[in-house]
Amino acid sequence: MVDNHFFLRNFVEKNISSGLSDKSLNALAVTKSKNTINAYESDWNDFCDWCRYHHKSSYPASPETVVNYINDLADFAKAATIRRRISAISENYNASDERDNNPCRAWIVKEALIGLTRLKGSMQKGKTPIYWEEIEEIISHMDLSSPVHMRDKAILLLGFMGAFRRSELSGLDVEDLKKYPQGIVVTIRHSKTDQTSEGQQIGIPYIHDESMDCIGAIHNWIQVSGIQSGPLFRSFLKNGKVSSRRLSDKSINLIVKKYAASIGLDPDFYGAHSLRHGFATYAALKGVEERLIMKQTRHHSVEMVRRYINEADLFTNNPIDKIFGSSR
Repeated sequence: MVDNHFFLRNFVEKNISSGLSDKSLNALAVTKSKNTINAYESDWNDFCDWCRYHHKSSYPASPETVVNYINDLADFAKAATIRRRISAISENYNASDERDNNPCRAWIVKEALIGLTRLKGSMQKGKTPIYWEEIEEIISHMDLSSPVHMRDKAILLLGFMGAFRRSELSGLDVEDLKKYPQGIVVTIRHSKTDQTSEGQQIGIPYIHDESMDCIGAIHNWIQVSGIQSGPLFRSFLKNGKVSSRRLSDKSINLIVKKYAASIGLDPDFYGAHSLRHGFATYAALKGVEERLIMKQTRHHSVEMVRRYINEADLFTNNPIDKIFGSSR
């Protein structure tokens, strides 16, 4: 098997004799999560495949090779994907014996990345947000005597109010919900942005409209399903009974698409992220301040939250609305 020169996974072993203490090596070993290492290895392998096809060296690689690679990548990849591939290549070189010859540090690589970002546009195309009124319309058409619809109502309301990612919804267990007089606290044990696995807690208070109350919807789902522990959201067997299997994040994505289509929305523009996006934008429309939105969405950077706020601001401070008044 050809050595693909991926050094990040075995960085600690390679540096045992580097003069670093065991404590220092252990601290370095946990700076990147297993998922991050896996993603970087996948990106590095893609770079190696491209180099083999073009008869170029991936290790060591020249800055020109990296520039040509990302320009070919730009034919089909988003700007964010290109930046991540550059990061993977750079981090792998930093973990190798060639860290002083890291091609990603070269001026032409940095300039090429800036140019490609401008050509492709820096704004990522995310899923269209689903607003509260649209969730109300969806739920008004549900048959809430059906266990499937009871489950899906709980998914939609919890996904929106907690601004959850689909993987977070899929990963929830009954034990992750704790009831208080004011509402529930949901603990996310594993999350995309929680690299240290400390866990994150999100508060969901009761609301006055019982028909749209998230906590009531979850309670009804748990009651009808008979679930006492383990996965909160589960698939159904062919006989209509609730299975022991956790509902996958892909299934949650399809559920949101299905209900978006049920009220006449184009499902191609909607997905599970529409709930998270919808909460952030809707909160901004209602004048909720930035830090409170970030507290619920658990964004570490203000950049994305400010994008949601700017989306909302297109309507809240629109001169047409001031002149003619809104119809909604």
